[in-house]
Amino acid sequence: MDDLTQMLLQQLAGGGLSQISQQVGVDEGAAGSVLSTAMPLLVSALANNASDPTQAQSLHQALGNDHDGSILNDLGGFLGDPQSANGAGILGHVLGGQQSMVTQTLADNTGMDSGQAGSLLEIAAPLVMGALGQQQQQQGLDTDGLADFLGGQQQSIDAANPMISSILTTFLDKDKDGSFLDDLFGMILNFFRRK
Repeated sequence: MDDLTQMLLQQLAGGGLSQISQQVGVDEGAAGSVLSTAMPLLVSALANNASDPTQAQSLHQALGNDHDGSILNDLGGFLGDPQSANGAGILGHVLGGQQSMVTQTLADNTGMDSGQAGSLLEIAAPLVMGALGQQQQQQGLDTDGLADFLGGQQQSIDAANPMISSILTTFLDKDKDGSFLDDLFGMILNFFRRK
């Protein structure tokens, strides 16, 4: 598991996960499982985006201006009003045209409806951006350093499940049914269920 996801899940273990599950209307175990899947996916997408220098620069600026990690200092406040952090807008930048497909695939693989899965993604996105912004600030990362840091996080995700990288890189799926995300979510969920 990448460091950002691990840190966030540890912080949420102190009651945050319960608050999220109540917000979304799912049980705590399901919320934790989905977040354990969604967060590495978002980190992977950010790493993929940051491999382009122009996008890395945009991400670096967004983190410096809007996502400095302060959200993590008041988790209770954020979780009481998650819409305040514009998770939908973040997802639009991070996932682009794949946002609805990601949401639906997440729902299909977890038994949630797409509204619940979308709500969890909208909660996960500001948290991931906050954790990344915190690292950028603490480590003094410039644009190249940020891209390198995300590349390292991607390597951690790949080490946990090597197939994720090839799927994200080629946008292909192992059964050639046109739904690489279906396979990706299945693999990540299976990995975390074994933990």
